[in-house]
Amino acid sequence: MNGPARRVARPRPPREGKTELAAAGQSSAGEPRKDPVKKSWILDPSGDYYYWWLNLMVAPIMYNWIILICRSCFPDLQHKYLFVWLALDYFCDLLYLLDIGVHFHTGFLEQGILIQDRGQISRRYSCSSSFLWDLLSLLPTDLLYLPLGVGRPAVRANRFLRTPRLFEAFDRAETRTAHPNAFRIAKLMLYVFITIHWNSCVYFALSGHIGYGADEWVYPNTSAPGFERLRRQYLYSFYFSTLILTTVGDTPMPHREEEFLFMAVDFLLSVMGFASIMGSMTSVIANMNQADAAFYPNYDLVKDYLHAHRVTRRVQHRVVSWYQHLQMNKKMTNELEILQHLPERLRAEVAVSVHLPTLRKVQIFQHCEQSLLEELVLKLKPQVYSPGEYVCKKGDVGREMYFIREGQLAVVADDGVTQFAVLGEGLYFGEISIINIKGNKSGNRRTANIKSIGFSDLFCLSKEDLTAVLAEFPDAKAMLEAKGREILLKMDKLDVNAEAAEIAQQQQEERRAAALEDGLEVLQTKLARVLAGLESSAFKMALRLERLEWQMRAWGEEEEEEEEEEGVSP
Repeated sequence: MNGPARRVARPRPPREGKTELAAAGQSSAGEPRKDPVKKSWILDPSGDYYYWWLNLMVAPIMYNWIILICRSCFPDLQHKYLFVWLALDYFCDLLYLLDIGVHFHTGFLEQGILIQDRGQISRRYSCSSSFLWDLLSLLPTDLLYLPLGVGRPAVRANRFLRTPRLFEAFDRAETRTAHPNAFRIAKLMLYVFITIHWNSCVYFALSGHIGYGADEWVYPNTSAPGFERLRRQYLYSFYFSTLILTTVGDTPMPHREEEFLFMAVDFLLSVMGFASIMGSMTSVIANMNQADAAFYPNYDLVKDYLHAHRVTRRVQHRVVSWYQHLQMNKKMTNELEILQHLPERLRAEVAVSVHLPTLRKVQIFQHCEQSLLEELVLKLKPQVYSPGEYVCKKGDVGREMYFIREGQLAVVADDGVTQFAVLGEGLYFGEISIINIKGNKSGNRRTANIKSIGFSDLFCLSKEDLTAVLAEFPDAKAMLEAKGREILLKMDKLDVNAEAAEIAQQQQEERRAAALEDGLEVLQTKLARVLAGLESSAFKMALRLERLEWQMRAWGEEEEEEEEEEGVSP
């Protein structure tokens, strides 16, 4: 062969790490491998699209529940609008079929994660009982029209099997609506209407079976003037059924066994319906009372307390006015209790979204970061003050500061009449008493009288909470302290010399602390050197001991050999 021999590069087996990365769908560099993924249209069962689809499915299900029985019991209605009913029937069947497709494209939660794999979704739905009922509701029972004729719409009764979808839609709507109690009442009235509607249809069919006008209990003879009209037939039957099911009375006496049986069943239904309606209305009223108790303080307890202790009428009137103001203007004083079951981060987001506009109006918070607002908003406590009520008085121990959410407050003299200033929305006060401002002559005492002019909504922040929050945000703390110094200087409540002395003392303490830290570092360095020397000495000592042990062993072996030689030589 001419030229140097070439080595044939043999393929090397992949390393274990690379094999695992490839199996995990990643490259050896740790980056995800971009495989072509087929995107599928999957609905979130808690999303808006799924919710609106459920609302759409209410229409065909209610159509079958209301119209199908009516067409079966009123033959004229079926024949007069036959083509309209057929078109609506097959349009509802189309929606039923699309609903099955929506089921195959609706994800489900597994260990809190939305599963969007089409295969898993299909297997889960196909193995569920819902799939069986959905298929049964779409069986082509319309083929029975061929032997029985199109006048028998009752062959489509299997469409009622899609009713669980209606209940699911009602449950979702009840959780989403802003007026759940009104929705429950409307749903109850819908059930009552459907019950009376079905009863009226069965009554008319029974009258046709017995014979129209056969006695005074059944529907009058259709040959009578006015009673041949379809609208009159339905309204008469509906009115008669309403009289029976509401147990109002004034109904004709039944004469035949079928009529007695119908009345007995209706009376039992009316008793059960009356109990259900009363129970549902009681539950709705109880929920409304619980909602009011959760949002607003219980006025009945306070009223009983005032009467028991014979509080003056003037004070009672102020208490009544305060409660009335809360109810009329939807003011809440226990927001944290209402939101206490939410996770902390979600509770902060809700509180910030509600109170963020108010906090942004406060000058000190206009340029603050979002995390500061989230910390503060969970610690703010709403309070409502009545006209003429003092928020704080000069000389009181200050334990809170206040932010004005709505209303006006006056800085008044000791006589309570003379006004020095008026505080409005977005302002704050009380920070001087709870912030440790150096040189403050008043200490933690209030320096002014603050009085509410009308109804005022305030946010209260305690000293402990403010200290905990400002410890994490030094810029806001410095701004608040600077504002407090300006106010104290205007009021001549700031001892500049004392402030300078405190600052000098603090600087001296800081220097002492720095000197102690430096001395501590020197001691730590010396101690480290001593420890290093000890470790080195100990290591050398260990080596010397090891050498001596080897030497002793060697000497012992030499002596044994000499003794053995002496014993052999004679």
